[in-house]
Amino acid sequence: MNELHLETSPYLLQHANNPVHWKAWNANVLALAQNENKLIIISIGYSACHWCHVMEHESFEDNDVAAVMNSNFINIKIDREERPDIDAVYMKAVQIMTGHGGWPMNVVALPDGRPIWGGTYFRKNDWINSLERLQELYTEQPQTILDYAEKLNDGLQSLSIISTSDSETEFNLDILNTLVSKWQKSFDLDFGGMARAPKFMMPTNYEFLLRYGYQTKNQTILDFVNLTLTKMAYGGLFDTVDGGFSRYSVDMKWHVPHFEKMLYDNGQLVSLYANAYKLTRNKLFQEVIEKTLTFIEKEWLTKEGSFYSALDADSLNKENHLEEGAFYVWTKPELQTLLQEDFELFTVVFNVNEFGFWEHQNYVLIQNQSLDEIAKQQNISLDKLGQKKKYWEQLLYIEREKRSKPRLDDKCLTSWNAIMLKGFVDAYKALGNQKYLDIAVQNAHFIINTVWSSEGNLMHSYKDGTRGGAEQSEAKATINGFLEDYSHVIQAFISLYEVTFDEQWLHHAKQLTDHAFDNFYDEKQQFFSFTSHQDEALITQHFEVEDNVIPASNSVMADALFKLSIYFNNGYYEKVCQQMVQNMILSIDYPSAFSNWLNVMLHFSEQNKELAICGANTLVYLNKLNQNYLPNIIIAGSTIVSNLPFLANRFSDNETLFYLCQNKTCQKPTTDLKEISQEIVL
Repeated sequence: MNELHLETSPYLLQHANNPVHWKAWNANVLALAQNENKLIIISIGYSACHWCHVMEHESFEDNDVAAVMNSNFINIKIDREERPDIDAVYMKAVQIMTGHGGWPMNVVALPDGRPIWGGTYFRKNDWINSLERLQELYTEQPQTILDYAEKLNDGLQSLSIISTSDSETEFNLDILNTLVSKWQKSFDLDFGGMARAPKFMMPTNYEFLLRYGYQTKNQTILDFVNLTLTKMAYGGLFDTVDGGFSRYSVDMKWHVPHFEKMLYDNGQLVSLYANAYKLTRNKLFQEVIEKTLTFIEKEWLTKEGSFYSALDADSLNKENHLEEGAFYVWTKPELQTLLQEDFELFTVVFNVNEFGFWEHQNYVLIQNQSLDEIAKQQNISLDKLGQKKKYWEQLLYIEREKRSKPRLDDKCLTSWNAIMLKGFVDAYKALGNQKYLDIAVQNAHFIINTVWSSEGNLMHSYKDGTRGGAEQSEAKATINGFLEDYSHVIQAFISLYEVTFDEQWLHHAKQLTDHAFDNFYDEKQQFFSFTSHQDEALITQHFEVEDNVIPASNSVMADALFKLSIYFNNGYYEKVCQQMVQNMILSIDYPSAFSNWLNVMLHFSEQNKELAICGANTLVYLNKLNQNYLPNIIIAGSTIVSNLPFLANRFSDNETLFYLCQNKTCQKPTTDLKEISQEIVL
């Protein structure tokens, strides 16, 4: 029978009524496969995945397909967001077998879990034929299957080995200059981003390029980042009506998104736009930050202070059928009725024309000019046009709220919550809105009180009990945390210290870091494994080192170790961080897959400094400094005598002192903020 009604994952619950006898991944199910000597179907997706829904409707809801799957296989459904460890291992296998990956991901494995065949989306007949052929081979030529599984498993094992370097590599800008020069050849100089479709935002890439351009005074790179963020903000990908970004665009101009909205994207993008705003004071970037955080607070912030995970790409259309993007798009008659005499001007701003046309008479709103340019062309004041734009967006928002909303993924993932927490902190730094800091602190307390166990380990997923499977009535945190949970929570707690100077956040970060060393660090590999040593081993060990739409958990750990090594004067943290970066330099061929590592590498540049502020007025000065873009400065401070090693013996009752340090050597303290600012702003 189908057992998914016992689960809490929205994605698994979407499949709870399938005729397929789905089971969740657990030790008992794996033992059942071995006892019955049956092949395992491992089907992986997530709740907001459009093609996952398509394959479910075409195949997993079909009785003929279910008959084939139920008679010969043990069928396991997995939410990739709940179990990124399993997803990572089998994704590697699919990429070896097919040369590409994606979701839905479907793998057939031996009873012991070793994969023998797989791919992504399959049409019904192809799926049935493949399964029948595999079962026939397994019955009639088992040795052929076993031999292939062994070779594939050897390939998987080899991928888990990372090259290490015993010789010290000098971290100089020449390495970065060479990599960035190569990278520039892929830049789209018309619309920003990379010159290909589909286009993913990859916030980590632009965080690095922003910092690199700033520290090297490379205006070409800074202009490219500004172009990219501007074009992304112009709409389509960005929901100008209600805020928030979709996961990616299917075209080159950031126009037609894959309409799902993910928490991890929006958290990172808020941080990115906040940093870019501090450098440029671009009002468009401020608008993006404010709209996105309003959306997050309204749609995803819970009473407990946690954040939900995602909104689906699909929603019910006028015919009551699920359709991708139905909630977001507009027809010309709809817009004419709503806007009336403003329709023509609206058309100029949001391209209700060939540029903004999508399909089936639907338009996706997108700007291709600044409001300033449009105001001049239309002989209207910029202020009046800006007011009209706000009015139009509110008008469309009210109308759109009457539609059936996309489905909500209401699980709360610890790593994604931490990413969003940091987004609120970075927005507070840039804009000074106290509400942003309040929400960040509220979320931090949720993490501490709800998903950080008394045994010292984080849990990965939380459901509040108001929704979920038939067996769930109480809120609960489940699944032992992965490295991504630790690294992002540690980073988020450090960011809270950077705006409050409340040392509890650093001590929490250090406690989690030491737990990660005890339970994740592999001294031989010189990296942290993705899964805890406490957890049952999968078919191969996974070390996450490539930065993707979310930076690699090891690169995030390296970043945190560098900062904590300074705050706590911890040479071991620094040594491990430096060794990790040194190992990665050997692997970097194409920088977009390692951009967060390059950011950590910049910590070792001659421009990196530390600033201590101690005295009664510390927080006033801190707020002023945080409004500046200072990616190469690590700031600490206190309004009282501090036991933090970096701040030892630096407090004065009578004055607020600034200590500027580099390479463990500090200048003579000063009371002059202007003098300090001149030294730290490049």
